[in-house]
Amino acid sequence: MDLFDIMLSSITIFAGASQFVFLEILGYQAPAWSIVLGVFAVNFRHILYSASLGRSMGEFSTMQKFTAFFFMADPMFTSSEHRASQQPLMPAYYFGFALIQYCIWIVFTYLGAAFGSLISDPQALGVDMLLPIYFMTMVMAFRKRKNWFPIVVASGIGSAFFYHFVGPPWHISLGALMGILAAVIMAKPSGFIGVEEDDG
Repeated sequence: MDLFDIMLSSITIFAGASQFVFLEILGYQAPAWSIVLGVFAVNFRHILYSASLGRSMGEFSTMQKFTAFFFMADPMFTSSEHRASQQPLMPAYYFGFALIQYCIWIVFTYLGAAFGSLISDPQALGVDMLLPIYFMTMVMAFRKRKNWFPIVVASGIGSAFFYHFVGPPWHISLGALMGILAAVIMAKPSGFIGVEEDDG
């Protein structure tokens, strides 16, 4: 990929993990539909993100919500969820933070594309571990929430299972679904509004 293609990829796909999958599948010279399907599998978590964060976007117009979801990368979701747990989530906060992230994302994409070839062996420097560490720190940010540990364990076991038997990138979304299933099983219903118990 030349510099223009790399920059266009980062401008239109604001999701690092998806770009890694995109590049890996592209390297196999796979057909376009399989590349799109692979990127969708990794980005499926964003559907879950939007379902969760959408509940806190009462101050957003419809167009602002659509725009916000484009900028909803992993750190944006984490920070917004934390913000919403303390005070109402406002468009000014969300877009101010999102634009800072997006601009930094574009600048560092350029720097990486321009000077990345100077790193002859990324594995020797441990660069290949940066993405897992990055995701681990985001997961740890939610460690005080109820049932956090068993949900993370279920997601991890599910992801490892599907990585072995189904293969990447599907293990990411399927592992997340295992975590959701664990959360549903452990959830305690608060009762049904308007329904009274019948002793008979």
